[in-house]
Amino acid sequence: MTKIIGLTGGIGSGKTTIARYFEELGVPVYIADDGAKKVMNSVSVIEKIKAEFGDSIFEDNVLNRSKLAEIVFNDKDKLAVLNSLVHPAVKEDFEIWRKQHQNYDYVIYEAAILFESGRYKDCDLIITVTAPEEIRIERVIKRDNTTKEQVLSRMKMQWNDEKRISMSNFMINNNNLKIAREEVVKILKILNIKQNQS
Repeated sequence: MTKIIGLTGGIGSGKTTIARYFEELGVPVYIADDGAKKVMNSVSVIEKIKAEFGDSIFEDNVLNRSKLAEIVFNDKDKLAVLNSLVHPAVKEDFEIWRKQHQNYDYVIYEAAILFESGRYKDCDLIITVTAPEEIRIERVIKRDNTTKEQVLSRMKMQWNDEKRISMSNFMINNNNLKIAREEVVKILKILNIKQNQS
């Protein structure tokens, strides 16, 4: 059975960049956020979101993700409701994808809220990506064209690095891209050794 390597990290840690490094080195990568975007366009999930959050977050029947984000990142209960609608569909989508990659020894499952969602329980090993808070804030402001306050409120909804690291097998400090890439290569060597021993 193809092993699942969970890859996580707080918002702005650069985990998607790290995921791309694994991909370049031949490891299939599933990005949970992309999976969520895909399932949130499916009729069944859209109907459930409409029922819970109303029509105001839709424009011409198209979900306005930033309006939805504004609601859920300011209310833990509403975020939990959204996650309960989206996560089962993403899990299903991932399992279909995993079957398509069953000839690989392992695949990467990249998710920001791997621990918070409970998906870490499905992983054989976990890698946490970290970066200093100021760098993370800077990256997200630039990427999402948002404010520092909005980034901080999203950070508050996630676990902190210490908690993530305590439950991870590997940690990559994504401060310097060259060094971070070297860390990916090191982890792959360890994974291949483990694979050969099993």
